[in-house]
Amino acid sequence: MPTPSSGSQACGTAPHHDLDLLATQPETPLEDGRIWVEFDDPQDSHRRFRCDLTWLTSDYHCIFGNGCPGIDVEEPDAGCCVLGAHFTDEDDIARVQAVVQDLGEDEWQYRDLGQLDGWTELEEGNRKTRVVDGACILLNREGFPAGAGCALHQRAVLDGVEPLTVKPDVCWQLPIRRTYRTVELPDGVSQLEVSIAEYDRRGWGPGGHDLDWYCTGAPLAHTASRPLFRTNEPELRELMGDASYAELAERCEAHLSAVGALSSTPAGRKLLPLYIHPATGRARELSARPRRRLT
Repeated sequence: MPTPSSGSQACGTAPHHDLDLLATQPETPLEDGRIWVEFDDPQDSHRRFRCDLTWLTSDYHCIFGNGCPGIDVEEPDAGCCVLGAHFTDEDDIARVQAVVQDLGEDEWQYRDLGQLDGWTELEEGNRKTRVVDGACILLNREGFPAGAGCALHQRAVLDGVEPLTVKPDVCWQLPIRRTYRTVELPDGVSQLEVSIAEYDRRGWGPGGHDLDWYCTGAPLAHTASRPLFRTNEPELRELMGDASYAELAERCEAHLSAVGALSSTPAGRKLLPLYIHPATGRARELSARPRRRLT
């Protein structure tokens, strides 16, 4: 995950949020409804995008190193890196390996161990990064001179490139989930439907429900000063293509404008969670409350 101070996912936390209060708030339900938008890929008429506007216009941002409790209570500083990263294919492995081989001992805390015994392992036949001392072998821990955080992410920032170019696919795609399915239309034409949505607990499989904490539904992580489709623009462009991202951004801006108009209706009208992600709504609601003055 990102270092506390840098990376394409980093986004300033709005100063009016009471983070101590937000940290006490439970995660919002997974079953809440969403507003989806669909549009054809401008460069491929046989591909259609289906995007979760509620999620993509939320105030979510990664808070690794900035109050993230971690998915494992026993490794709170490791964020979601405790399980290691599963690779998607051989290209994914090769891209990351090229960077790993170039990391110096001043950049990677476990370099000697990784060179001696390897930095990957098999889990149920699938290649992934090794877990060492309770977290991914590529995660530098607190006290390491280069700073805590992903060694790959830190290298990307140092080289001035997007972290997605050096990290495992699963790492840079979080918290966005891209899935595919073939849709048969009434006229017999087939389309590839690509969904761009929230990588919530269910994305981790059955074990996702056992995580001690998870960020996408937690108000604590919905404190960004810009919407997700902007803070994660590089990742979305990589997942969708530039032309499709432009189509998405236009629809996200329209959605935000509609939400703004609805919010300006007579006092007392409450928006359905369809329009605003429930965790974003909860964070905003608490930030609007007057704080008690200590006496």
